[in-house]
Amino acid sequence: MLELFEKTLLAGIGTLSLTQKKAEELIDELKSRMNISEEEGKKLVSKLREAASQNQEKLESAACEEIKKACERVGVASASDLEDLQKRVALLEAKIIKLQGH
Repeated sequence: MLELFEKTLLAGIGTLSLTQKKAEELIDELKSRMNISEEEGKKLVSKLREAASQNQEKLESAACEEIKKACERVGVASASDLEDLQKRVALLEAKIIKLQGH
């Protein structure tokens, strides 16, 4: 039964980040409702925190990718594009200076 409860919580955790206080409250609730030891409760909370962290990282990665795609669609230049343009401008300026010197 604990495994089913754990899987249900892990599935529903989403991007929730448990604070220390919330974790302690959850452990206390698990101890009273599920009759589990504090150690088992701590292990479960640890798994939940890890799952929340992984989900947060996945969400951030997906959001960054979507932002990048949106910028490409509307034609926003990337940092790499700007660096390339700066190099080209510097080369052109150098050529102009050289031509003016002759």
